Amino acid sequence: MVFSEMDEKARLTILIDPAKKKAFEELCSAQDTTSSQKVRQLIRQYLEKHGVDYEPVTKKARSR
Repeated sequence: MVFSEMDEKARLTILIDPAKKKAFEELCSAQDTTSSQKVRQLIRQYLEKHGVDYEPVTKKARSR
């Protein structure tokens, strides 16, 4: 079985005010990070703060 990296990720879609999105992306860029990286960091911190345990998905062996 062959799979792509997208098989290991889940997409999160949010609605946000365009001006707030632009400001967030500009701040992330100024801090040499992406908005996706920052959102993943914020989610990890939120889960940790509230004591939520989760098992990260591990990479499966690839078949040729």
